[in-house]
Amino acid sequence: MSKKKKVPQIVKDIKAFKQHEINYAFQKNISYSQFSMFTECPKKWSLQYKEGFKVFSSTIHTTFGSALHEALQHYLNVMYDVSTVKADELDLEEYFEEQLRNEYKKQYKANKNQHFSSPTELREFYDDGVAIIRDFKKNKSKHFSKRGWWLVGCEIPISLNPKPQYKNVIYQGFLDIVMYHEPTNTFKIIDIKTSTSGWRKKEKDDEIKQFQLILYKKFFAEQFNLDVKDIEIEFFIVKRKLYESEDFVIKRIQKFSPPSGKTKQNRVTLALNKFISEAFGDGEYKEADHLPTINDKCKWCIYNETHLCPATFKP
Repeated sequence: MSKKKKVPQIVKDIKAFKQHEINYAFQKNISYSQFSMFTECPKKWSLQYKEGFKVFSSTIHTTFGSALHEALQHYLNVMYDVSTVKADELDLEEYFEEQLRNEYKKQYKANKNQHFSSPTELREFYDDGVAIIRDFKKNKSKHFSKRGWWLVGCEIPISLNPKPQYKNVIYQGFLDIVMYHEPTNTFKIIDIKTSTSGWRKKEKDDEIKQFQLILYKKFFAEQFNLDVKDIEIEFFIVKRKLYESEDFVIKRIQKFSPPSGKTKQNRVTLALNKFISEAFGDGEYKEADHLPTINDKCKWCIYNETHLCPATFKP
């Protein structure tokens, strides 16, 4: 019997971290989703978070994404914490189906017991998920190695104050997957993205998308007193559909690491500080009229065709 390796102390320390609990009497929490929404349209953020006009926004795509996250993370937890053999013995397809059903039921209730998908569509997305899972298990060694690597954890919490002048504004988030490479004392933060057919140049060049992992890298380093240069970031993009090509083999899983050097870190810091300064006092929403950003995205907005947003209201 092989001797079990000793867990590195840094891995133990990160696993033991507990997320800061927000005291809503005097604190506000912010997240990447808030930041990205404000950056794209301050009015939409104001309606959703500041003014409290919550609109149901779940779709079969977000439901599918949540369920697939759970399945892939479950596999990795067993693979690294127990063994690859035990992970391969999991009925991951059944586990995914259970997560998909549970997530749909939860969102169905949030939608006042109104369906937002059909049995036919749900079956299609289930079949897509099974195809992804089978490909992931078949090619796992190309994406996740146990040679020198440790799984720090899935859904690792981030919780800190990003702007000292606003000490009661707390950034919170969860990192999908964090890996630690012991031989080089480096980390990798991985964010799982589900996509219909993968990311092309437009998606890769979208700076707001890039900002998510660049922020996670910055805050992960600050929270655990690490050097940002020792942290890699990667989007792990899984495709529901594969379209045939005569020119090259289409892969089910696509990986993309956005640039995250000093220039990008400075840009995301400036953008986040702008959001905080324009949206908050210290622990309170700022009394300000946040104007809509009017563009082609308005027609897809959850507040489209309502009296709530002057950019889309049609009397």
